[in-house]
Amino acid sequence: MDGDIVVGIDSHKDTHYAAVLTRGGRRLGARQFGATAQGYNELSEWVETFGTPASFGVECTGSYAAGLTRHLLERGMSVAEINTTNKHARARRGKDDALDAEMAARHVLTGADAIVPKSSTGAVESIRMLLLTRESAVNARTVALQQIQDVLITAPVALRESITYKRGKGAVEACSRLRPDLSRLSDPEQAAKLTLRTLGRRASDLAEEIAVLERELDTLVTATAPTMRAACGVGPVNGAQLLVTAGQNIGRLHSEAAFARLCGVAPVPASSGKTTRMRLHRGGDRAANRALYLITVCRLRYDQRTIDYMQRRRGDGLSKKDVIRCLKRFVAREVFNDLVADLAGCGSMSAEVDVPAARAPSGVR
Repeated sequence: MDGDIVVGIDSHKDTHYAAVLTRGGRRLGARQFGATAQGYNELSEWVETFGTPASFGVECTGSYAAGLTRHLLERGMSVAEINTTNKHARARRGKDDALDAEMAARHVLTGADAIVPKSSTGAVESIRMLLLTRESAVNARTVALQQIQDVLITAPVALRESITYKRGKGAVEACSRLRPDLSRLSDPEQAAKLTLRTLGRRASDLAEEIAVLERELDTLVTATAPTMRAACGVGPVNGAQLLVTAGQNIGRLHSEAAFARLCGVAPVPASSGKTTRMRLHRGGDRAANRALYLITVCRLRYDQRTIDYMQRRRGDGLSKKDVIRCLKRFVAREVFNDLVADLAGCGSMSAEVDVPAARAPSGVR
């Protein structure tokens, strides 16, 4: 780590607090800056008055400090993401922005809890934004469909019976075609028609929005990670989620075991007495864990090698849930190997990544 000072950043929505320490741990200064382009420049110029920065320890590099992180990386600075704080030190010393910034800098000095932040300047960041938008649209559509059913429960009998025999898209289309009499909204039947028509059209619009986003996601995911996208069971949404979890600079993950841990599919012992078994730890990115599960379920239906593996392990005495846990771990390995191959040309690899010699098969051996 070159440089004679380290900098800690306590980030907030509108302001960032910076603290500068020597390599020996002596505090040189602390100051607050605005979370704007001008503030980022002022922070960089202020830090350089103390010497050459060796590294920046920044909290919330993927949210409040995303802009500052991009600014520092563009200037060639070394940035470490600080995710945890020392609770014992906080209990002894108290808490304010200056102390939090200083603690972030001390984390950099010790090397504790500091990781390489995700890159937010490539296609994966675009995929993350589209995936976030699709998720909110799916949630809103679900709410609209549920409200249609709730309204139908108490709607007048004739109106309810004209719609409830339909299911799914048919019910939404029937609600969208209703023609309420706006001059008679004091009549509950007319009010129910207006409500159902509004909810039906909302659900239809959201369904169209979801379809557009999924098409664009498919295009981006296929262009960014064609090897992973071509694997059995990896669709545009699940592929997008795994890309977002790994990040554009996948070199920050030192091995496929680290990726498995990040996705919550790393095995941990769960034995007791005469029972000897393993389970998957319950941490990690639960959205990525769900994506791996859906890929596994898809392969259990369409991939013959996965089906054969299930039958063989069931014959060994494992339960179906235990076999699925094993399969999720295998899928995580394959996805990581595919992502390493796909993202290698993005300038995101590092010497710490264990690059596989060959791509793993899409099925399970």
